[in-house]
Amino acid sequence: MRGWFRLTVGLLAVVLGALWTVLGLGYVEGSALTDRRVWALVGPATVLVGLVALWFGMRARRR
Repeated sequence: MRGWFRLTVGLLAVVLGALWTVLGLGYVEGSALTDRRVWALVGPATVLVGLVALWFGMRARRR
């Protein structure tokens, strides 16, 4: 069961991190996060955390 949780959290973190990155870089208009440099930095960090969670989730599922 822990593997599924890590996979879910990892996937959510990757998607949110990618969204925050795109918003922070100004590619999507109409948000309070648009063109904010902090979100262009927080986004990739969140993606990396999500990828690590996905990796650990995949390892837990193989056992």
